[in-house]
Amino acid sequence: MCNVTYLVTIPDRSRRRGRRSSSSSFPSSSSSSSSQITAPETMSSPGEYYASLPPVSKAYGTICVLTTALFHLGLVDPYYIALIYSEVLQRFQIWRLITNFFFLGKFSINFGIRLLMIARYGVQLEQGPFARRTADFLWMMIFGASCLLAFSIVPQMRSYFLGVSLVFMLLYVWSREYPNAQINIYGLVTLKAFYLPWTMLALDVIFGSPLLPDLLGIVAGHLYYFLTVLHPLAGGRNIMKTPVWVHKLVARWGIGVQAASPVQPSQSSGTTAFRGRSYRLGG
Repeated sequence: MCNVTYLVTIPDRSRRRGRRSSSSSFPSSSSSSSSQITAPETMSSPGEYYASLPPVSKAYGTICVLTTALFHLGLVDPYYIALIYSEVLQRFQIWRLITNFFFLGKFSINFGIRLLMIARYGVQLEQGPFARRTADFLWMMIFGASCLLAFSIVPQMRSYFLGVSLVFMLLYVWSREYPNAQINIYGLVTLKAFYLPWTMLALDVIFGSPLLPDLLGIVAGHLYYFLTVLHPLAGGRNIMKTPVWVHKLVARWGIGVQAASPVQPSQSSGTTAFRGRSYRLGG
């Protein structure tokens, strides 16, 4: 993997789901386990592939691409979407708490790698462990984003854009859900998926990318996995149940599927732009 650092200058202006194995291929991997994600049918066009993607991963990846495209067209100034707490608190520019997650940098190899991570690991999570649990998957991302926003309050952990960290969180959670998947790094090294986040973090350091975004993503991912899986397994109470308001949001938008949802989907919802299909493990 070749990682290229991007730089955007900001001007100084005041559940236990069980361990799984998967045949992932980014960078490349193989698995002999009998528990694998059921692959979608062969797509005859990019449009059909895009339409088959699950809703949350598809929406997030699409917005990231559009944000970078608008940046290159000169229609978006990164300063106005960056996480700058002084602007949030003094000028009530609340949108910065959300928009900073949508900028993964300029179009580059590094941008492509992050986008592929969403397309691979985010999609596999949403189609596997989170199949028919769209609200739960959305809640995981909201929790991760909230943790990253909290970390960024600390001056030593401050970052203007937390999108890379959120993507790395998805990678970490995927590595815990599929710890035994065999990952092959360009035919040079084969390792278990459990070690992939740390391997990619090390590669980022070697190629000169910042260490902090990856590390914050790992911490946020571990917090989520600990509270939803490890702590309940140890006899603790599950304090990370998806809030009802998230279920209502998913039902109102009419996206995805949520098994055993306390909220019935809206029959009048006409939002179908990011509706995708979910897949279960093991057929």
